[in-house]
Amino acid sequence: MTMLDTAIAFFDACETGKGWDVCKGWCHDTAGFSCQADALAETTTLADYAEWMKGLLTPVPDGRYVLTGFAADAERATVVATAEFHGTQTGPGGPVAPTGKSVVSDYAYVMKFEGDKISHMTKIWNDVQALRGLGWA
Repeated sequence: MTMLDTAIAFFDACETGKGWDVCKGWCHDTAGFSCQADALAETTTLADYAEWMKGLLTPVPDGRYVLTGFAADAERATVVATAEFHGTQTGPGGPVAPTGKSVVSDYAYVMKFEGDKISHMTKIWNDVQALRGLGWA
């Protein structure tokens, strides 16, 4: 499996809410996570992020991604994915009662590899715009 194949498999599993039990197959056990967004400020491991994404699909059950780009940089052992998240808050479990509001939110994953597995991921995302769109901020 190539670095790109691994990243695509991880991306799809993470974005469809499979959680860490599935996502960990493509990652180092101690894979780190970073994101300069308040909604994820306390999230420092890829395991916690995968579980956060799984949890997001409870209040936003129709949550889905539209992939807009995927590229591998072998020299730097990095894969970058860009996408849009689409969803409507119709389910329970959000910070407020279901709002019925929808959002389309752009984001990127920068996945760093060590060997054949992901060792760290940075998410680039404007959480304020996304949360406002859902009626959460």
